[in-house]
Amino acid sequence: QVQLVESGGGLVQAGGSLRLSCAASGIIFSISPVAWYRQAPGKQRELVAIIFSSTNTDYADSVKGRFTISRDNAKNTVYLQMNSLKPEDTAVYYCNTRLSKNYDYWGQGTQVTVSS
Repeated sequence: QVQLVESGGGLVQAGGSLRLSCAASGIIFSISPVAWYRQAPGKQRELVAIIFSSTNTDYADSVKGRFTISRDNAKNTVYLQMNSLKPEDTAVYYCNTRLSKNYDYWGQGTQVTVSS
């Protein structure tokens, strides 16, 4: 059974930092890209960051320079380091890995709330 489990969310003041983790079981993370998405109330889910390999990453313009995605293949875990957080970063954050329509897995999400 495939499971992606996010953790690390919480309440933080603007300017603070959080590190999200996405731990996988039942699959090998290193064979597929892993992405972080977020969804704020009343808004569509949006791509925040994606990692293809340790040196191949991409970010939404809104988080460039503040967020860093990384992976630890030995731990089968992907991280999202979030610095200089803003109230507009408040959302539920989800991790996803996808190779095809039949290899498309999501975690349950973790809430990030940034107070002003």
